[in-house]
Amino acid sequence: AGIRDTGPNLEAMKIPGAFADKASSTAGCSPDEDGTASVVDEHSDLLSEVLMKVCEERDLPVALKIGAHRGVNPRLKDAGDGVVAFADAGILARLCTRFPKVRFLVTFLSRNNQHEACVLASKFRNLHIYGCWWYCNNPSMIEEITTMRMEMLGTSFTAQHSDARVLDQLIYKWAHSRATIANVLVKEFQKLLDSGWYPTRSEIRRDVSRLFGCSYDEFMSKSFA
Repeated sequence: AGIRDTGPNLEAMKIPGAFADKASSTAGCSPDEDGTASVVDEHSDLLSEVLMKVCEERDLPVALKIGAHRGVNPRLKDAGDGVVAFADAGILARLCTRFPKVRFLVTFLSRNNQHEACVLASKFRNLHIYGCWWYCNNPSMIEEITTMRMEMLGTSFTAQHSDARVLDQLIYKWAHSRATIANVLVKEFQKLLDSGWYPTRSEIRRDVSRLFGCSYDEFMSKSFA
């Protein structure tokens, strides 16, 4: 809010990358935005004239978490956020097209967006999808989403990420994530065995490592010049 159609701040643009060197602890949704879905304003001057230019110049990625609906129940305050049933993934496709030299790290909150996200990740080399975020962070959703991603992308994604509003959440989050993802991998390797392919121990370790960081490292090392 307050950014679109105002034109770039010429004074601030004198040092367009200044903000890139500072970590902000106040990032998030403004209380004024409660009751609305979180979306990316693809026409924002801040996005196109500042953020994307800095990312291109400094080879920085943009991480997007798409699909939260803030303040569904205002009485619950921070606990009152919900999910957008169908977030517009077309915005992501257009961003990847407009800014081919920018790396996009993306996760969607709604189950309904997961298939389209896989398709987009197979079409854009500057897009990497990751994690099972928030309302998708339960074993049944993790199993379904990870299975679909493996069937469509192989190991070219990051299976889970370690963000948490409360640090203690990492304990149970990683416990059930690792167990669920392991079960998915067992089923996928069994398919190989049934087809007559016997993966080696090193191949299994390679695939597990890719799902938990190496695929991300490979994505970040790509050249988009």
